[in-house]
Amino acid sequence: MQYGSDVEAADALCQAYKKLRAEIGKVIIGQDEVIKYVLISIFSNGHCLLVGVPGLAKTLLVQTVAQSLHLDFKRIQFTPDLMPSDIIGSEILGEDRNFKFIHGPVFANIILADEINRTPPKTQAALLEAMQEKAVTAAGITHKLTQPFFVLATQNPIEQEGTYPLPEAQLDRFMFNVKLDYPTFAEELQVVKNTTGTTNGEVTPVLNAAQIIAFQQLVRNIPVADNVLEYAVKLVAKTRPAGEFAPPQVKRLLNWGAGPRASQFLVLGAKCHAVINGKYSPDIEDVQAIARPILSHRIVRSYHAEAEGLTAGDIIGQLF
Repeated sequence: MQYGSDVEAADALCQAYKKLRAEIGKVIIGQDEVIKYVLISIFSNGHCLLVGVPGLAKTLLVQTVAQSLHLDFKRIQFTPDLMPSDIIGSEILGEDRNFKFIHGPVFANIILADEINRTPPKTQAALLEAMQEKAVTAAGITHKLTQPFFVLATQNPIEQEGTYPLPEAQLDRFMFNVKLDYPTFAEELQVVKNTTGTTNGEVTPVLNAAQIIAFQQLVRNIPVADNVLEYAVKLVAKTRPAGEFAPPQVKRLLNWGAGPRASQFLVLGAKCHAVINGKYSPDIEDVQAIARPILSHRIVRSYHAEAEGLTAGDIIGQLF
């Protein structure tokens, strides 16, 4: 789809976002913040980690997003015996006695990595190249993945027996770390009413792959004022206890801060947040609106923070 200018394209993205929210809302009740972060990560060409107890419709949310975007969707159930080749694929000897590569489930537009912390680090690492390079390597040959490509992973925070916590290197690949809460009484009442009858919400596709790629490029083209750019970078720098911008409470409450990838995601996310809210350039409020789920999994709390019961979100809030 061609637009006469970036302004027209920004207006089109804003309208498409509203339509997507309406379509997803036919199936997913509540979880407005979660849906917003998932869509921002997609339009910013990032990945998203969803953390929540079982039964909060994490899998259903990802399936519904894929339907509304008319994208190819694959679900990978991560288990302790899952091998890297089960994700990226493997070479087999064909009838012509030549080896050929059989694509694994990672060759899709949207990948649901279900319970990603249930598989060993070797298999978790199989996703690293796919998430960062948008390609996988098998037998020394690099295979490009289908574009657009997103990984939406889920994680159960309460059942930790038999799990393998994600290493910092892999956590850093995720643009957002989004925590899902229980629905309100009214929302749960609506969920039960919708899911115990005979009617199901039908989701109509709003965008296709080519439009999503165009909107991703648009987000990168959005201009950012120098003061907003400096605010985003300084906000990340404040999380580093040994850095020059770290306030006293950070030096006491954090052992480790966020890296440069956090600054990149803050700016990209702020651009997208501005556009979906009808603005043509982000301001400081857009940076603050997305800062917590971008920074929370990139900082390491100290003993003092844990003893005082402070969450990563609480500490980030103090930096505003």
